[in-house]
Amino acid sequence: MSDDLWQPSAPQRNLRRRGEILRGIREYFYKEGVLEVETPMLSRHATVDPHIDSFQTLYRPLGTHVKEPLFLHTSPEFPMKRLLAAGSGDIYFLGRVFRNGEAGGRHNPEFTMLEWYRVGIDHHRLMDDVTRVLQAVTDFEEAGRFSYRELFEQALGIDPHEASDDDLLQLVHFHIDSGLTELSRNDYLDLLFSTCIEPRLGSRDGEKIAGVYVYDYPASMSALSRLQVNEQGQTVAARFELFVNGYELANGYHELADGEEQRTRFEKDRQEREQLGKPLYPYDQNLVSALAHGFPDCAGVAMGIDRLHMLIANTRAIRDVVPFDFERA
Repeated sequence: MSDDLWQPSAPQRNLRRRGEILRGIREYFYKEGVLEVETPMLSRHATVDPHIDSFQTLYRPLGTHVKEPLFLHTSPEFPMKRLLAAGSGDIYFLGRVFRNGEAGGRHNPEFTMLEWYRVGIDHHRLMDDVTRVLQAVTDFEEAGRFSYRELFEQALGIDPHEASDDDLLQLVHFHIDSGLTELSRNDYLDLLFSTCIEPRLGSRDGEKIAGVYVYDYPASMSALSRLQVNEQGQTVAARFELFVNGYELANGYHELADGEEQRTRFEKDRQEREQLGKPLYPYDQNLVSALAHGFPDCAGVAMGIDRLHMLIANTRAIRDVVPFDFERA
């Protein structure tokens, strides 16, 4: 083991800048009247997202032989939505979350997330808010807002909502890998987007950071967002993502408010995890109950603060912007 692992991984100038970013975010929301909230880091429930894995631990009540499984939260989303259903109004969370998996490069198993919800607005108005948050802490400007369909038509000449699976497979074979077969439709779309479209989105030039918003994703990628009909009469997900310098910085939804639909989506995600051979986690029944109780019309977004700091510091290594990266934890 190296003798210098006791030292911070990030230089002092970046640590000072990090403190300024966190203060600037809190000052923005304070002026906007958005309440900062804390949520449990340990939960009896876990995400059932097929692409995210939770850390699991055991709770052992003193004087008993009980071993109750608990999970570190991967996002504050579910308890925040329970707060919204209870009448909290506009809220935000700024703190650590945990995801089991890749470490090194641009990823850390624990990282800092900013998540916030605005009552009475949709995801398009929330994009305005995201821009203002970023402008409060750095030199940010929008480089455009495009629908998912527009970008696919520009880059690949197809409408992703109407193209057949065979059409998508042919494009994957031509642009990415001729040996890929038997993937899901969403996998084909994700491959094409991440390879042919995403690298061109947004930029960093000097101190200026320019971001591109992408909205109206396919309905099959709705996650926890509502569905709506676009100008072409197609059913799409009411969500957006913000891309800068070729990678995702923020992910926002016009939030789903239907408890039974939420339960259906949780069950579908569990089935997909089972098909992929991944651990099956208990999903949050309390969230389903909260939505059934009554949920306000609102939009919410999550933003990776480490990724934002990496953009500001002009680095692609997360170790350069956190006090101690995973190797030094």
